[in-house]
Amino acid sequence: MSGETVGLIGIGALLVLLMIRIPVAFAMFLVGFIGIALLNSPNAAISLLATESFTLASSPELVVIPLFILMGNITSATGMSRQLYDAAYALIGWVRGGLASATIIGCGGFAALSGSSVASALTMGRVALSEMDRFKYDNRLSTGAVAAGGTLGILIPPSTGFVIYAILTEQSIGRLFLAGVLPGILLLALFVLAITLICLVKPAFGPKGPSTNLSEKAIALLKATPIVAVIALTIGGIYGGLFSPVEAAAVGAGAVILISFVARQLTFSILFNALRDSVVTTATVMLILIAAHMINPFLALSHIPTAVGDFMTGLELSATGVLLLILLVYLILGTFLEGFAMMVLTLPIFFPIILAYEIDPIWFGVLVVLTLEMGLISPPVGLNVFIVKSVAPQVPLGNIFLGVIPFWLMMLVCVLIILMFPQIALWLPELVRG
Repeated sequence: MSGETVGLIGIGALLVLLMIRIPVAFAMFLVGFIGIALLNSPNAAISLLATESFTLASSPELVVIPLFILMGNITSATGMSRQLYDAAYALIGWVRGGLASATIIGCGGFAALSGSSVASALTMGRVALSEMDRFKYDNRLSTGAVAAGGTLGILIPPSTGFVIYAILTEQSIGRLFLAGVLPGILLLALFVLAITLICLVKPAFGPKGPSTNLSEKAIALLKATPIVAVIALTIGGIYGGLFSPVEAAAVGAGAVILISFVARQLTFSILFNALRDSVVTTATVMLILIAAHMINPFLALSHIPTAVGDFMTGLELSATGVLLLILLVYLILGTFLEGFAMMVLTLPIFFPIILAYEIDPIWFGVLVVLTLEMGLISPPVGLNVFIVKSVAPQVPLGNIFLGVIPFWLMMLVCVLIILMFPQIALWLPELVRG
C-alpha cells in the first residue's frame, strides 16, 4: 500500500475510535504508533514514543497549563467565582434577561482565571441556574446562556486551547493570549446582545431580577475586587511585558492562593482537592499532546498533508477561499469531534497550507479556537450542553440545544467579523511586538 492509502486508513480508524468514545489520547497513540511502524519500522515507533514523551514533558512552556488550571480550581472551590457573578448580578440583574447577562459576564471573568470551557460551564451552572430558576427564567434561555458562556473559557486568555495550538504550531503563547482578548470581549458582548434581543421578542423568557441600591452594588463590586485584580495582574502583566506567560501563570496561582488564605477561605482539604484535580487535568492534556507528537510524524510519513495541500492548490482558490474552506471543515468536524482532537488531527494537515498561503498564524489560531468553541455547543456532541445537563438534569436535552442556537449564531457572526477585520485579533500582539 502507498503511504497516502495507509494515512487515509489511519485517519478513518482514528475517527471511528473517537466516535465509539475511545479516549482521544489512546486513540491517537494507537493509530500513530501502528502507522509509524507500518511506514517506517516498529523500532522507529518505539524510539519516537520514548523521545517525544520526554521532550514534551520537559518543555518549560507547558508549565502554564497546571498553574492556570490550579488557579481556576482554587477560585471555584473557595467561592471566588461566585463573587464575579454577584458583582455582575448586582449591576444588571434588575433588567430583563439581566441574570442571564450576568451569567455571561461571570463566565467571561471565570474564563480569565481557569482557561477551561468545561470548568466555566460547570462552575457558573452551579452558581447561576438556581437563581434564574428562582426568578422563573425560561429554561431554554438559562441553560443556553450557561452552555454558551462556558465556551468563553477556550478563547479568553489564559486559554488551554491557545496553549495547545501554540505547542502544535510552534507559535508564541503570549501573542496568542493577547490575540484572544478583544475577540473574547467581542463575543461576550454579542452573547449579551443575543439575550437582550431574545427578551425584547419574548419578555417572559427573562423576567426582571431584584433591584439593588447603590450600597449593595458597591459591596458586591468590592468583594469581587481581589479576583478582578488577579485577572488584571496576570493578563496585564503579559500585555505590559512584565511577565512571560509562564511567570504570569505562577503569579496568578500564587496570588489566588494567598488571597484565599488571608480571607480564610482556603483549607487544607480544599487545597489538596484543587491540587489533585489540577494534576488529573494536566495529565489528561499532556497525554493528548504526547499522542499528538505520535500522530504528526505518521501523517508526515503518509504524505497526507502534501496531498491535501496539492489538492487545495489545484482548486486555485484565493487565500480567503482556502481559509473559508478550512473553517467549514472545522464547523463540520465540530458536530461530532471533541475540540482538542480536532486540533491535533487537523493542524498537521492544514497549518502548512496556511503558511504556504501566507495567512497570519496568530489570526488563524483565533479563528480556529472560535470554531472549536462552536463545536462545544453543536449537536450531537456539544460537550458544554451535556455539562449543563448534568447540573440541571430536570431540563430536557432538546431544550438546552434549542437554547444555544441564538448564541451559536452569534459565534458565527463573531467569526465573520474577525474574518473581515483581522486587526481585532492582531492589534494587541502587534502593539506589544512593535
